[in-house]
Amino acid sequence: MPRSNAISTRAREPDGGLIVMPDSFNMVHRRTIIALADRYRLPAMYYFPFFATDGGLISYGPDEIDMFRRTAGYVDRILKGAKAGDLPVQQPTNFRLVINLKSARALGLDVPLLLQQRADEVIE
Repeated sequence: MPRSNAISTRAREPDGGLIVMPDSFNMVHRRTIIALADRYRLPAMYYFPFFATDGGLISYGPDEIDMFRRTAGYVDRILKGAKAGDLPVQQPTNFRLVINLKSARALGLDVPLLLQQRADEVIE
């Protein structure tokens, strides 16, 4: 369970905010983390889009669906005889930005229109 004192301590610092890293602990406890960030009025940025859809302020990270599609090409090459160790490591090429305006309003933040226009998804 996330420790609320760590989040509340960060919230007391000037210009406080959170960047929640992608790991299984944060995924399992995402609703608690989002609720604590909301409770302490702390802007937070997340890696996975479902954090924003669950009430988090903003998420920015690789487009997982695109990554899964590209994985099919690797599988195809391996099934045709390529050695997995000979295939190049690929980096994400597409990223998704999701903004939750409801959360922004609750935090008293104005999200610039230009940022909203660049977002892949804006949650009203």
